[in-house]
Amino acid sequence: MQDRDVPSATASRHADMTSHGGSAGAIDPSAIDPWRLVRTDHDPARAAHHESLFALANGTLGVRGGLEEVPSPSQGSFLTGVWERTPIEYHERFPGFARHTDTRLPVVDGTRIGLRLGDQPVDLAAGEWQDFEQSLDLRTGCLRHHLRWRSPAGATLEIDAERIVPWHAAGLLCIRYRVRSVDYRGLLTLDSSLTADGAAIGQGDDPRIGARIDGGLALAASSADASGATVCQATRHSDIRLACAQRHRLADGQLAFASAAIDTQGARQRYTATLAPGDSVTLEKYVAYACSEPGDGSTDATLLDLAAAALQQALDEAFEQHLALQATACADYWRSVDLAIDGDPATEQALRVNLFHLRQSTAADGRGSAAAKSLTGEGYEGHYFWDAEAFVLPALACLAPELARGMLDYRIRKLDRARAHAREMNHARGALYPWRTISGDECSAYFPSGSAQYHINAAIAFALQRYVEATGDAGVLLDGGAEMLFETARLWLQVGNYSPRHGGAFCICQVTGPDEYTALVDNNHYTNRMAQRHLRHAADVAEWLAREQPDTYTRLAAAITLGDTDIAEWRRAADAMYLPVDERLGIFPQDDAFLDKPRLPPELRDDAGHQPLLLRLHPLTIYRHQVCKQADVLQAFVLAGDDVDRDSKRRNFDYYEGVTVHDSTLSASTFGIVASEVGYADKAWRYFQEALRVDLDDLHGNTAHGVHLAAMGGSWLGLTWGFGGLRCVDGVPSFAPTLPAAWQGYRFGMRWRGRQVRVAVQAQGVEYSLLEGAPLEIRHHGRTLILRVDHPVTCALSGKASFPQSFKAVIFDLDGVIADTAVVHHAAWKKLADEIGLPFDDAVGERLKGVDRRASLEILLENATRSYSEAEKDALATRKNDYYRQQIEHFGPENLLPGAREAVAATRRAGLKTALASASRNAPLLLERLGIAELFDYVVDAGNIRHAKPDPEIFLAAAAGLGLAPADCLGVEDAAAGVASIHAAGMAAVGIGQAQALAEADRLLPNIAAFDIGQFTT
Repeated sequence: MQDRDVPSATASRHADMTSHGGSAGAIDPSAIDPWRLVRTDHDPARAAHHESLFALANGTLGVRGGLEEVPSPSQGSFLTGVWERTPIEYHERFPGFARHTDTRLPVVDGTRIGLRLGDQPVDLAAGEWQDFEQSLDLRTGCLRHHLRWRSPAGATLEIDAERIVPWHAAGLLCIRYRVRSVDYRGLLTLDSSLTADGAAIGQGDDPRIGARIDGGLALAASSADASGATVCQATRHSDIRLACAQRHRLADGQLAFASAAIDTQGARQRYTATLAPGDSVTLEKYVAYACSEPGDGSTDATLLDLAAAALQQALDEAFEQHLALQATACADYWRSVDLAIDGDPATEQALRVNLFHLRQSTAADGRGSAAAKSLTGEGYEGHYFWDAEAFVLPALACLAPELARGMLDYRIRKLDRARAHAREMNHARGALYPWRTISGDECSAYFPSGSAQYHINAAIAFALQRYVEATGDAGVLLDGGAEMLFETARLWLQVGNYSPRHGGAFCICQVTGPDEYTALVDNNHYTNRMAQRHLRHAADVAEWLAREQPDTYTRLAAAITLGDTDIAEWRRAADAMYLPVDERLGIFPQDDAFLDKPRLPPELRDDAGHQPLLLRLHPLTIYRHQVCKQADVLQAFVLAGDDVDRDSKRRNFDYYEGVTVHDSTLSASTFGIVASEVGYADKAWRYFQEALRVDLDDLHGNTAHGVHLAAMGGSWLGLTWGFGGLRCVDGVPSFAPTLPAAWQGYRFGMRWRGRQVRVAVQAQGVEYSLLEGAPLEIRHHGRTLILRVDHPVTCALSGKASFPQSFKAVIFDLDGVIADTAVVHHAAWKKLADEIGLPFDDAVGERLKGVDRRASLEILLENATRSYSEAEKDALATRKNDYYRQQIEHFGPENLLPGAREAVAATRRAGLKTALASASRNAPLLLERLGIAELFDYVVDAGNIRHAKPDPEIFLAAAAGLGLAPADCLGVEDAAAGVASIHAAGMAAVGIGQAQALAEADRLLPNIAAFDIGQFTT
């Protein structure tokens, strides 16, 4: 891996961008506060970058992080619901081309507070900045800055400002502004303004920014007097109106209202006070916004009434109360995140910054989604893309599920627009979501890398599935989610076909995957693999809905003309999906022609200015070469690659790393996750650091236009899906954690179906804890564990438990461990099988080990040529048990396996409790015959439980009977089902017997005589 492809994150860079934004090495990285983002320099050339990083939002309102008293052309405020529509002009227009674009415009900005000393406006750039700090407190969601400034005339002031955009109040901005005189004596004036001069920034030659709209929003009305100020604005084409109002609380009695004014740029209120050295004044400023839906008929008066009501409600509480409410909301979120990085405060801080932006990016009301640049800037015109569903929603589903639901509700609300778009693209049925949009219409003027990205349908389907898996909220399917899933699935049958040239495989032609450096291709691997997942999931949900909600399904099927043949065709296409492997390279080709192209020459690939290829080369030049903006094949592995083996993933990683230039900010997290999975620890770390620091270090040079929200989501995926090995397998959260060499340990939390789960990884192992909620099944390296509150489960990172541990008890199986009753069971079952004419061999006998009598009978009857009634089954089970009891009547101590008595006795001498967990209902009788009943503190047999092994119930019951937590117990078993039962109970397992049958055991012994308790416990 070359450094030019993956910039390293050195300690000096951490100090530079993470905490102070000053020159490299400005502070010692060890002094970084993981809970605060801080800068202490003020460089106007980097103001726009800092405004993005320090922006505040609540999913409805976004306010960039400029200083109240310092005018900045890039400062701005945004509302999710305010966007303009402008026509797209083509010299040559063809059918189906996008006709207009949506652009989110800056709305009236309420942050501005100007200063005057005497009758002179204060120009802070002209004086001396003696002390400055701006900080974002991630615990409370409060943006603060402190400035000590000396004027050219020698007057010194101290300014302290606090700002929040409350998560509990959709359109509200709250500011507390304090000015203290150090040595100034005279009149101080504060001009509190609503500034309405913003317009969309121009694109220039960078298509990632947007298109300037002349004039911005129209100023419809404004007012200002002693009670407050208002500004009303309107879009010129999209028929959206908004109102903004401000009011103040004069907190200390020093300030007095002086005057008010309106002009073409907004409205202001002026407050004055006479200061002496040491005096201070405090102004609390509250700004409320209200906006209409497009064309809903709202008037300025109606919207002003809404804003006024919001202001009155805000003024009913002091700033301190709003700050406390925001801190409480933040604390709730951070409890879900439950993040800690031991020994790396810079990484912990960067993750927190990213996750804070993730939380404030979208709302739960379904009116919008997570924009590519969030609500922090104007990049990409405020559009929503596929990466919201692929990178942002999976994180929010586990951290703030109500926000993930809001994102899905937005897509559901736009389903009719997606149907209309499908018709524009000549599809008679179904729905096609646009590649980039706000209103629900396609806004991309360049169809090869825009409308051709049909994979957005699959990304939305993926997000829906992941949300339901993580939350258990199947209600979203009934509230339009199923209809959206089915309508989007229909598109694949219309863009694909069964190709005779490929043996009848289902092929999808002329599409573009996430890698926009390869456009309009056949059989893009990502698209095909994600379409396959989409089709199968749609079929599964249709069958579930028909079974569980038949009336709902019947109504929906009738409404969208969905029949059984549609569902059958979805499965047929999914099963026949074309996913070829190149025989020579052993990799998945990104598309049919990708491997036929030459690689991009170094003189075209390399650039001293690190500009992305899309700003330097004609698209055709890029398309003619093997070069990836991001690797589609690896992205497919991350979202839908559970059936791809590790060796194949490694080969694909090796190949595509060599042809990927990482011009997409999404690329690094994808490479990092796959690198973690295939064992490339160093590369996983480097890619994780790049994804983590995209915005803090401005790695792509455009954070000034807003943060890269999907990359921020990708950093959490890199931690959890990458290092944590988190996957969802059959609806069960599954982990395979690793520990980066740079860390002493790490911890992350997540919500899962109403529970709060903690995963804590250290060199000694990983501890899984359920902090709240009902018991939860998880998997560790494929091994089933059951988590319960107050009963953490510890496992080795490798998936095998390490010994010795501080166990308090050993729970032994009986058959095959203490006594070889297995041969007696085998003979009794064989006798019964012979009598009723059923085959019985060693393979069948092995399956019966560790399984209770009734479950064993069901296995035996699998080959029966007739069915048996319950009464007949009871009789057969009783007959077998009679045969067995006849044999054990003659058992005595001599039938103990060699070393068994000593193993149990030595365990007791070591101070540990002992229990027996046997699938045999005859266990108590057998212990008496063997003469060892007194060696066990507690006995559980099949008569005490409802569920047979491999269910954990029998071992959990034994631990409960001993009065111990499962993690305090060691289980000893001779059957695979028994080992699985022990692991599912959250215990370590010792296997007695053959390695092949007991591969999942944490330690394997040839027999019970080899059991030395001293090797297992401290």
